[in-house]
Amino acid sequence: MKSKALAYPYIIWMIIFTVVPILLIVHYSFTVTAGGVTSFTFGNIIRFFDSLYLTILWRSIVLAVQATAICLLLGYPVAYILAQREFRDRNMLIFLFVVPMWMNFLIRTYAWLVILGNNGVLNTVLRFFGLPTVQLLFTDGAVLLGLVYTFLPFMILPVYVSIQKIDQSLVEGAQDLGANGFNVFRRIILPLSLPGVVSGLIMVFMPAVATFVVSNLLGGGQFMLIGNLIEQQFLLVGNWHFGSALALILMILIVLCNVLLSFISKDTKEDAL
Repeated sequence: MKSKALAYPYIIWMIIFTVVPILLIVHYSFTVTAGGVTSFTFGNIIRFFDSLYLTILWRSIVLAVQATAICLLLGYPVAYILAQREFRDRNMLIFLFVVPMWMNFLIRTYAWLVILGNNGVLNTVLRFFGLPTVQLLFTDGAVLLGLVYTFLPFMILPVYVSIQKIDQSLVEGAQDLGANGFNVFRRIILPLSLPGVVSGLIMVFMPAVATFVVSNLLGGGQFMLIGNLIEQQFLLVGNWHFGSALALILMILIVLCNVLLSFISKDTKEDAL
């Protein structure tokens, strides 16, 4: 009974801050208010399938996939190196990856304005060496860079934990049986690290596809993403019904991606073993 009683605060917390907001989003998505009267409608969902909004969603997905892929390509080797027993500076590097996460998200994003601006650090260095300056700020590349910088630790840490948990006797057994380094990695380390990879993909893709702060600051508001559209509907237009419909569709999309990644991870791991 005591253990159940201790769970009640968490259940109440989940109901108030998770279940109720989701129910409100669903309610606003399928209703419309006119003349003080609220009525049921599919109009908000149907409106989303206009070519304009589908283009914005597609742009957001492409950018999020690019950021996730880059984070995986950069993060997996780093996590693999950190997980090696003979690596002595592991704790220091992990600390360096975690420290930026302690800072305010906006401050870290604003720092890139100072680095990438026309009179920023990068162009100042180029002028010092007599090289032509480059326009990096307010471009797709700047937004992609900001996403990778922000979410890279969310890829490295779960992959690192997953690799570190691998039973070393499996690796040693494969080596004793004549497997070279590549086969050990392909047949043992990679399949057993897939849970961490999937966690990293989810932790990067979910916030990247819904971001609006990075695109606002580093994109200069020139690149409308689905997160910016939702923010605009709630804060500027005041259309909570359409904004909720957008949020609901985005939430369903993310859930479907998570389920797909989980199935791919499970099948790949079973085939490899």
